[in-house]
Amino acid sequence: MVELHTHRFGPPTGPVVLALHGLTGHGKRWQALADEHLPDVRIIAPDLRGHGRSPGVPPWDFEAIVDDLAALPELGTGEPVVALGHSFGAAVAVHLAHRRPELVRGLVLLDPAIGLDAERMLGIATSMLASPDYESVEQARFDKLETAWGEVDPAVLDAELAEHLVPTAHGRVGWRMTLPAIIAYWGEIARDFVLPPRHLPTVMVQAMKVDPPLVSPDFRAALTAHLGDRLTVHDFDCDHMVSQARPARTAELVRTLL
Repeated sequence: MVELHTHRFGPPTGPVVLALHGLTGHGKRWQALADEHLPDVRIIAPDLRGHGRSPGVPPWDFEAIVDDLAALPELGTGEPVVALGHSFGAAVAVHLAHRRPELVRGLVLLDPAIGLDAERMLGIATSMLASPDYESVEQARFDKLETAWGEVDPAVLDAELAEHLVPTAHGRVGWRMTLPAIIAYWGEIARDFVLPPRHLPTVMVQAMKVDPPLVSPDFRAALTAHLGDRLTVHDFDCDHMVSQARPARTAELVRTLL
């Protein structure tokens, strides 16, 4: 286990929402949702291992991440949490519920990236290794706008760049993350998916502008068959950054499990 750098929003007491960011992201990415749409909700948002200000040491797999999360003080109170996850973070939420069901009372899965094609993940990881950073902040901004952030409030994108970009070699900039860990996590996304406990109330959102989709048809079908009426599925007309593009609707879904 490593001690995770954790962002905390809302009141210091009350039911906990554990907010889990996507691959290459960070916990502070949830701040706009928390401050503007869920100010009365207690939200803890760790930087996952290898991301943001958390340590980047191996092992780099779902099991290690689940152990890191289980060690958070808020998860040791005996009161289960609502796990809100985006993309890779949604896959982490499913693995947390699967391995430590006593810690989770409900899931909100935003465009989950789990059980995806291995060749596709290899292509993404190879591309990242070839171009791990940017010439300038403006180049990083352009990359975000071209890859799923086009619908996001410009102020939220500005906050993302301010928090998450750090200097790299030769005057360049890159995301605040441990690159070997990120490359390993693309492989984790290609692992066979697991499923949460059958009793667990679960809300899943698929971002319909993502092409090819990140929610695999096999996972969506298996989750539907497994959970039955404990699952609610929403198709959002947005790109991959669901909570940033549709924050009000995301907040409504979180409240349904609180």
